[in-house]
Amino acid sequence: MRIANIIPTYNGKYDLHRLLDSLERQTASLETFIVDSSSKDGTQELARERVSNVRVISSEEFSHGGTRQWMVDQNPGYEIYVFLTQDACLADAEAITRIAEPFADPNVGAVCGRQLSHHDAKPFAQHARLFNYPDGVQIKTMLDVPRLGIKAAFMSNSFAAYRKEALMAVGGFPVHVIFGEDMFVAAKMLMAGWKVAYAGNAQCRHSHNYTVMAEFRRYFDMGVFHARESWIRENFGGAGGEGLRYVKSELKYLGISRIHLWPVALVRNAVKLFGYKLGQQEATLPIGIKRKVGMHHRYWDGPFA
Repeated sequence: MRIANIIPTYNGKYDLHRLLDSLERQTASLETFIVDSSSKDGTQELARERVSNVRVISSEEFSHGGTRQWMVDQNPGYEIYVFLTQDACLADAEAITRIAEPFADPNVGAVCGRQLSHHDAKPFAQHARLFNYPDGVQIKTMLDVPRLGIKAAFMSNSFAAYRKEALMAVGGFPVHVIFGEDMFVAAKMLMAGWKVAYAGNAQCRHSHNYTVMAEFRRYFDMGVFHARESWIRENFGGAGGEGLRYVKSELKYLGISRIHLWPVALVRNAVKLFGYKLGQQEATLPIGIKRKVGMHHRYWDGPFA
């Protein structure tokens, strides 16, 4: 299978250097393409030094789904498209090989790789990766929805791969979403009869030491996404039970030795819940407020606001 690797970049020179180093160690054969949103910190220059296929767009042109689909359309002729974010790096030389393995089943449309926390990750970031990205390989279909709920459509474009045939069959990446284009596509594929895989043996490092306010902003945008794409919750269910399970898991992970972090954990999770619920009510909020409280504030200046 011909594999294309697509990386959107913006003002992340250090991160991109680390990612490109990890790509050079891969045993799999692939071609890398970078789309840079007019970085000002040397990211664009680094990209051109180390990658022959670099496109530059204005930062105003970037959208999470639209830019990814544009890169697929601009670079045809590949069966598999791997997407990595600039702040991720591959954990070992076999990561690309292993994320491509589930495509041996012609009915697998997308594969999500496992994310390990970066070495500088704080306890909350460490737990988030352990909870959301376990070990093991799993192949999911719509038959798994009663058991897995919305987790059946779980996907992350920090390290994910898509079969072009399946991607185009469901209309490609959406251009109108604030983010969550990965889950959007995975859900569409499952509903269309494709399988979606989780490859816990294909590993990258990717995590964020978010502040409480950053968590609020991120979950506000998540609430916006789920409110506007209500069909996902209608077909896969909500994430309410998952939230409670997460809180219990986090307190257990912190343990008695870090009991002083328990109040912080509870506050952080309460803030995330409030942000998510507020995002779900975004239709009642002025755009000015949404622009200020959301993480992807440029979205509210675009045509889909």
